[in-house]
Amino acid sequence: MEKVTKPRIVSLIASSTEIVCALGFENNLVGRSHECDFPESVKKLPVCTETKFVTDGTSYEIDQRVKAILQEGLSVYRVDAGKLNELRPDIIITQTQCEVCAVSLRDVEAAVCDLIDSRPQIVSLRPNSLADVWADIMRVAQALGIHERGRLLVQQLQQRMAAIAEAAQALPSRPRVACIEWIEPLMAAGNWMPELVEMAGGLNLFGDAGKHSPWMTWEQLCEKDPDVIIVLPCGFDIPRTRQEMPTLAQKPEWPQLQAVRNHRVFLADGNQYFNRPGPRLVESLEILAEILHSGVFSFNHARIGWQLL
Repeated sequence: MEKVTKPRIVSLIASSTEIVCALGFENNLVGRSHECDFPESVKKLPVCTETKFVTDGTSYEIDQRVKAILQEGLSVYRVDAGKLNELRPDIIITQTQCEVCAVSLRDVEAAVCDLIDSRPQIVSLRPNSLADVWADIMRVAQALGIHERGRLLVQQLQQRMAAIAEAAQALPSRPRVACIEWIEPLMAAGNWMPELVEMAGGLNLFGDAGKHSPWMTWEQLCEKDPDVIIVLPCGFDIPRTRQEMPTLAQKPEWPQLQAVRNHRVFLADGNQYFNRPGPRLVESLEILAEILHSGVFSFNHARIGWQLL
């Protein structure tokens, strides 16, 4: 039997907070990032981070603010070293995958240098592909001393995904799919998203599995003319994504796209699902399967996880 420890945990990524909770250690969380909001109960935890830029406005305005900060060689997030010192964590979980999406290892190391009373273990996650997500869950489980529990969780998640993928592979049609992760400028979805699209029974047109999300042009989107367009901007919920859609819909070529003509443009909650490399990537796959093959798959995510434009 594994010896289960009771460490004080600060999770500085929304996905790692979900991992910690899925592993049964929610009660050990003592602090979170400003973006950690699932499960609902974690919102009561002290917040240890904040952004250095205003997050309202259009996707273009946000992009410009982030780029301006990064061009100065700065981080777009601030870690509250004083709060960390007060919370006295044994483990701090962060990431190295994207300095725009979440607090980075560099941010945390700089803050931990200021800690006097605590010498926490820093667990840094590196999710670029589905395999990396499974490895990250095991990395957290290992840090918590529950290797077997982590293995079982990964196995359960993989089995749920495999069942969907097997059913999707047997279908006669595979629609050509464009997943848009940012609206202005246009960015396709990369990392684990191409894998999810293929598992859901689609043909992914933009972005490579295991690689960062690539910029794309409007001309490239028109040239590929996808059967299905799924808009799931990083950090945006569905209402905010809908507000941004005129940026695309007002382009003169928009009405001529196959996906538009056939009413197969969908908005998905990128913030809660697709942008979080944790346990709810299974639900993300379910959403994709529902969108691409609505007559075959039904997981009751409609209206909440995704909507028709």
